[in-house]
Amino acid sequence: MEGSQGQNAPAALQVQTPRAPTETEWPQVIEFLTRNLRPDSSWSMADEYPTSLSRAQAHNMRVIFDQGEVVAHAVMKPIILKTPAGVFKIAGIGSVVTSEQHRNQGHSTRIIESCLEAARLADCDFAILWTDLFDFYRRLGFELAGSEVSVLIDRELTDSKAPSSYKFIDSNKVSPEAVLRVYNQHSVSSHRTLDDIRASLAIPNSRVTTAWDATGKLAAYAIEGKGADLNGYIHEWGGANSALLGLFDHMRASQKRDLRLIAPAHAQNILLKLSERGCSQHRGYLGMMKILKTDLLFAKIQRHARSLGVSDLILEERNGKFHFGRGGHSYSTDSSADLLRLLFGPEQPSKIHDFDAATAEAFDRILPLRLWIWGWDSV
Repeated sequence: MEGSQGQNAPAALQVQTPRAPTETEWPQVIEFLTRNLRPDSSWSMADEYPTSLSRAQAHNMRVIFDQGEVVAHAVMKPIILKTPAGVFKIAGIGSVVTSEQHRNQGHSTRIIESCLEAARLADCDFAILWTDLFDFYRRLGFELAGSEVSVLIDRELTDSKAPSSYKFIDSNKVSPEAVLRVYNQHSVSSHRTLDDIRASLAIPNSRVTTAWDATGKLAAYAIEGKGADLNGYIHEWGGANSALLGLFDHMRASQKRDLRLIAPAHAQNILLKLSERGCSQHRGYLGMMKILKTDLLFAKIQRHARSLGVSDLILEERNGKFHFGRGGHSYSTDSSADLLRLLFGPEQPSKIHDFDAATAEAFDRILPLRLWIWGWDSV
């Protein structure tokens, strides 16, 4: 049995060692998470995160027991991300919680470190999580990086007097096949199956709205809310810009309130359309990130650079420092936070380092990498 202790093992070892829950322990773990993270909800955490906290994911969950009771938990979900720069494997970390009476004993640190070790063994390039406990996670090597744009939709985006060419439907009962076809049009997307989409459509408090053209084909979709989180936020969407603008208008009118759209910085077309209509934008970070496999990640970026005609890009870790540059121009840093911002943004590399002109041009063309974690079931 994975991570189990013998009956004569010291109690301290039983308490302190994070491990995956067994099949029979999984319901107990879900009950612990629901009690601690969703005490006022009518659904369980497994309902809200159907793929991250499924039985099939149990081997990537980490728990600490004390006298037969769960006292701490975190989950690591491997995510395959397809981007113009190549395919990356990401470890999403979430549902991190320690019961109140067992806090300040180092459980969260040990359980996160166990998740990171599992991610390394799974050959994940880097890890990402969403939190406001910045100081705690910085001690574990995480740093804010990547880009997220929040847009306030507080006005009409289309001419309300002109008849719409789309039919709008507010319902979670939509074809997963149709949603997946539109979803796969994104230039940056995490791999999701029909079963993933089907499970996600059933997440409590997810309000799904779709736009259909005159031929009955799905033209766009958008989702606001998810479980106890993201109320008032359109956190997933896809489709033609014209259909999306009408869809956002319909959602705002039917809900009788302003909404916020969360978008990647590289979604320039829809962001421009919204900016032209006077919607205010706030630019922030995608999340807290930590590089796990420097050599694998650097090799993928160098491969991408070669596809863009830059064959002499320098990216390597040597003697405790990160070296980067081009040709005979090499720069270095011993700060992982500096490296994360260089690779993932939100700033362009030339805004971070005083490169020579040729290196600045090359790095700004290659980096930052386009990243975004789509999905109703992010961890």
